[in-house]
Amino acid sequence: MTRIAVVGAAGRMGRILVEAAHKDDEATLTAAIVRPDSSLVGADVGELAGQGRLGINIVGSVQEVADTFDVLIDFTTPRLTLENLAICAEHGKAMVIGTTGFTAVELAELDSYAGRVPFVFAANMSTGVNLTVTLLEVAAKALGDAGYDIEVIEAHHRHKVDAPSGTALMLGRAVADTLGRDLDTNGVFAREGQCGPRDPKEIGFATVRAGDIVGEHTVMFAAEGERIEITHKASSRMTFGNGAVRAANWLMGKPVGHYDMQDVLGLR
Repeated sequence: MTRIAVVGAAGRMGRILVEAAHKDDEATLTAAIVRPDSSLVGADVGELAGQGRLGINIVGSVQEVADTFDVLIDFTTPRLTLENLAICAEHGKAMVIGTTGFTAVELAELDSYAGRVPFVFAANMSTGVNLTVTLLEVAAKALGDAGYDIEVIEAHHRHKVDAPSGTALMLGRAVADTLGRDLDTNGVFAREGQCGPRDPKEIGFATVRAGDIVGEHTVMFAAEGERIEITHKASSRMTFGNGAVRAANWLMGKPVGHYDMQDVLGLR
């Protein structure tokens, strides 16, 4: 059994991760962590997550429970995630990272742990989204530069703090890499006023933040006379929770290295 700890257990996604780990047949939830100043420290995490009393009291630091888990699941913030990655490296633990919003510098710091920690890092843990990446690579390879304009449209709930979403960037990057383009150069993240005609190499991004939308992503290939759209819609955060626990189980026994969900799902 994979012993799983969840950091950020009091948040919306944290509670989903607690439920997913508790219900998984190959895993067991052994620890839950929140901010050290949280009033929830000491509470039973099962009661917080609506799973009934589990006998697992919430703690205020990963260090406090480092000897109780095999894999830490972290969907928090970039800086906290990097701090937790350092703790996992110190204690020989694996990690599943679903945090988004990393800067280029932070991503480089994260990748520097590839020789010390086995970790799965993915902007989206959903099986369907990661299959969508493969479909987009096939589409981009087939369509090439034959007059198809590429746009990525994403929508999320009003509380999401980063834009475009990590998943939108992941999808856009999959297309860009397949076409030999640099998303940093060819990505267009805002259009306003007299912005001129569209550059054929552009990969455009449009962002919606509204209501309680869990996550919707569409990649459009539009040419004269036709349009191809590949869309993924998530209706429950549990799809992300189940994917994260699947990644945690997969990590058991893996050597140190930086993995992603394409590795976990055997799609690479």
